[in-house]
Amino acid sequence: MHQLLLATRNRHKTAELAAMLGPCFQVEDLNTHPEMPETPETGATFLENATLKAVAASRFFGDDRLVLADDSGLEVDALDGAPGVRSARFSGEGATDLKNLELLLVKLQGVANRAARFRCVIALARGGELAASFDGACEGHIIDTPRGRDGFGYDPVFVPEGGTLTFAEIPAEEKNSMSHRAKAMARALEWLRRL
Repeated sequence: MHQLLLATRNRHKTAELAAMLGPCFQVEDLNTHPEMPETPETGATFLENATLKAVAASRFFGDDRLVLADDSGLEVDALDGAPGVRSARFSGEGATDLKNLELLLVKLQGVANRAARFRCVIALARGGELAASFDGACEGHIIDTPRGRDGFGYDPVFVPEGGTLTFAEIPAEEKNSMSHRAKAMARALEWLRRL
């Protein structure tokens, strides 16, 4: 079994990534390491933020463990790609999933073009250096009224291309096979299997 540290404290993200990685990986996240300080996401791109988090955790622990970090978010065409890298902080200070989602819907009121995509970049670090990075995207559109109880973030208003259900209505196993994170993880897994 391979050990992998996820540079996140987001339990939803940990659950998704662990499910995608499968039983060959023993996964832990930063919730088991409260001594690790938060890494400011100051990058201008998903790749920069994912790299900052993976490399910071790798340097903090100072050993040869493999660290995986992702940065992901929603890009809406009518908002010039926003919320983008600010997806988790879209509504400003004290942002929550609900506040972010509500602000998105306010900004899209009366807008016909609802094309959007979820984008994810995964960075892998070892020995304090970036080892590899992988990206994935899932095209779709934004609906007016949130639907579904599963998922998190913008999932209740995002319908993937060719579908009728939101990411919050789709069973986790199905979402994990088609999402932006799944596509990036599939590429990362190919690389991990070659190690």
